[in-house]
Amino acid sequence: MALRISLSPSASLRGTSSHRSTAVVAWCSHHRLLSADSGRRTAAMIWRDARRGLRVSPVRSSLEMVEPTVGQVTEVNKDTFWPLVKAAGTKIVVLDMYTQWCGPCKVIAPKFKELSEKHLDVVFLKLDCNQDNRPLAKELGIKVVPTFKILKQSKVVKEVTGAKLDDLVLAIETAKCTQ
Repeated sequence: MALRISLSPSASLRGTSSHRSTAVVAWCSHHRLLSADSGRRTAAMIWRDARRGLRVSPVRSSLEMVEPTVGQVTEVNKDTFWPLVKAAGTKIVVLDMYTQWCGPCKVIAPKFKELSEKHLDVVFLKLDCNQDNRPLAKELGIKVVPTFKILKQSKVVKEVTGAKLDDLVLAIETAKCTQ
């Protein structure tokens, strides 16, 4: 399972910027004991870095399991993509590979969300092909955006390039029929 780190807006680390705060929380949570609490994992203790005088309250930082939500589109990155695909098991996974600046990507995004609400037996993911996620985009062979990859049991079985909703729906239906 992949882990998502969230830091509430009211949380702060003395002497650090917001960006570094998240990294410190990630380091802290990774290197300290975690306790299960109602299905979520939360930091079990306050971490102190004596060299920098930084302190994180376990009440304000949390570590939770990232799982695709039925009827929704889950945002993934290079670290969370493959664990989520593996966690999907035999379910079909549809990945929307997009960029923030792409016009057709923005046009099809709400339609992609509607598809996720309609096909509750399919896992819908989206990946921003920015600089951080470029290695994964390259691994998946992306050439244009938007590109939709349909996976079954961690293997790409179909691909739709461009904002072609009808082609995407047909590809999803075809993948469902060949299960």
